Amino acid sequence: MKTTARYLSKKKILLKTILTSKVKSTIDRYKKCRFWLTKGLLRVANNWRDTAPSARGRTSTAGIEGMFLGLDENRDFLVKRLNAGQDLYPNCDTSIWLRNCTRDIPTPVQGVIKGKIPEWLSGSLLRNGPGSTHVGSYEFKHIFDSSALLHRFAFKNGTVSYQCRFLESNTYKKNKAAQRIVITEFGTRACPDPCNTIFHRFSNVFKWGDNQSDNAMISIYPIGDEYFAFTEYPIMIKIDPTTLETLTTIDIGCLTGIVHHTAHPHVAADGAVFNLATVPKIDGPHYCVVKFPRVDSETGYRYSTDEMFGRMCIVATIKCRWPLHPGYMHSFGMTEHYFVVVEQPLSISLSTAVVNRFKGDPLSSALKWFQDCPTLIHLISRTDGKTVKTFKSDAFFYLHIINQYEEDDHIVIDICCYRDPSMIDCMFVEALQNLNKNPDYAAMFRSRPLRFMLPINCDNPTSGDVENDHLYVSPEKLCDLGCETPRINEFNIGKKYRFFYAISSDVDAENPGTLIKVDTYNKTCKTWCEQNVYPSEPIFVSLPDAEDEDDGVVLSSIIWGGSECENQAGVIVLDAKSWTEIGRAVFVTQSPVPKCLHGWYAAAV
Repeated sequence: MKTTARYLSKKKILLKTILTSKVKSTIDRYKKCRFWLTKGLLRVANNWRDTAPSARGRTSTAGIEGMFLGLDENRDFLVKRLNAGQDLYPNCDTSIWLRNCTRDIPTPVQGVIKGKIPEWLSGSLLRNGPGSTHVGSYEFKHIFDSSALLHRFAFKNGTVSYQCRFLESNTYKKNKAAQRIVITEFGTRACPDPCNTIFHRFSNVFKWGDNQSDNAMISIYPIGDEYFAFTEYPIMIKIDPTTLETLTTIDIGCLTGIVHHTAHPHVAADGAVFNLATVPKIDGPHYCVVKFPRVDSETGYRYSTDEMFGRMCIVATIKCRWPLHPGYMHSFGMTEHYFVVVEQPLSISLSTAVVNRFKGDPLSSALKWFQDCPTLIHLISRTDGKTVKTFKSDAFFYLHIINQYEEDDHIVIDICCYRDPSMIDCMFVEALQNLNKNPDYAAMFRSRPLRFMLPINCDNPTSGDVENDHLYVSPEKLCDLGCETPRINEFNIGKKYRFFYAISSDVDAENPGTLIKVDTYNKTCKTWCEQNVYPSEPIFVSLPDAEDEDDGVVLSSIIWGGSECENQAGVIVLDAKSWTEIGRAVFVTQSPVPKCLHGWYAAAV
């Protein structure tokens, strides 16, 4: 027995040595790949820098950087204020993101109405976003990691009710059962598991579905007759829009090999749903447009939601420009004839992602920003799925495309742009807590809505910078306010439009809690704000007999800053045309209500 035990012990040590050696060699190979890829990207960056508009005699104010000149407060002045013990951004209360809901409200509660709620408004404003930054005594490091909390504001006959429930994803249930963070999130490492050996970690590197978060806390969209919570992993969680109950999880990654999709699909007029996904192939990752058809083109038969998933197909594809660095995508564009893919130079380093998965580190450290490389804007034909033309612009970071449409042989695309992806770092919990100690915070979060004009039939342009058939395009500014979570009249998506609605992203503004209406024709804007009130994404609801684009109301959930108002939620109704408040409903809750992200207005639900 002793001899056998000694033999098995030696075999175990030998096996461990072999596996450890293989893991080390694998990591070394990934590091070498990353080194040579970086060298190649530097060559690309140098070529771009040499041919960029600023190197060809353009003024220094051209391009993206020129859109931000003069917007940031003098840093030396901010440092002096900091050294004097003053708050740098006294009007901005970031604690609204850090509140922790401790109790669901499954049964709707009635609100106190102020003003008047239109009686024709009949439906539910569904919202999604962070619900709690804590699991037991453990804390998430990034707002994007917080446990998803669903909200419902139900409108009927001039009254409004409110309820909220946590999205009971597998991640949420595992965390709750263990009372600790058991799955690594975007910016948070899971708590160490003593049972998770080096062998488990090595095998899990190649099991992309195992121990992957399904915390769908970003948005809500309809597919067929059902509603789903979305995240950027290829997972959708079906919810009941009336009770907010979590129903089933659809893992489309297992069905198609998708490893990532945007949190903002497009719902076409016929009910078909399109989304942009990243799919690994033999020759490298590709961006693929995935379609969930709603109507049979031959018979006119309307598919059920389950049938839509069953008929899911790829209708367009384009290869990522960097084989080991696919771009980070949060949204995409779609017009009558084209898909619009904006490939920013923020990428996901696949080698770092693999190493992080082995080590249990979060994905956030695998994001790589190449400031000296251009942003590419690809037009893909909706007819045959092939790339029609690619344009380039200065490097910029974006999350949300406002709208896009075709006009006079051009594609017009409006985007909420940042100079770089620093705003992602601004959403770390520690950064939010130390807002008033960071003189760079406002500049890091600075965005502006910019318009890009893309000439479709410009084969031999007489002006502009052309290299490798990529025409350089420089944007124009739509307004001089920071805008985020933009929404428009849904009937105008992919069509020429005039108005969009957004919330302020300027943390150093006199009132950071501002709702904005932008007139893209006149480049003017209207604002609504109230002291200590923080609105979320504004959603337009059209009048039943609307004639103008802005005939309707804008709904926005609101919360109040300060600890004395944290157990309170509300919803505001603005007249979209005059941009004045019609009414609001206010609710007292049993636990704090944090600020939410995105949502959907479900008519007659």
